Amino acid sequence: MTQTTTSEKTGARTDEAVALIGDARERIDALDDRIIGLIQERTAVSAVIQEARISSGGRRVNLAREMEVLGHYRDALGKPGTALAMTMLELCRGRI
Repeated sequence: MTQTTTSEKTGARTDEAVALIGDARERIDALDDRIIGLIQERTAVSAVIQEARISSGGRRVNLAREMEVLGHYRDALGKPGTALAMTMLELCRGRI
């Protein structure tokens, strides 16, 4: 079994770069955990909205609102923001 060195894991060629990348990756991992938590929270709030809408006789999904969300993400993040928002909306739909 071969052992992977830290520089192989990071692609860096200096100890300073290895340290910097290691620290930055720890920050990214923490941010990813926060993002996942926020999406889970958003999913729960979305389920409350969907349940209220359905119990009042409405549809599960409000397409006009989804278009607003897509536009918001697109304006903030460009074209990739639209794809990100679509994925998020898909995660939040149909949980009830």
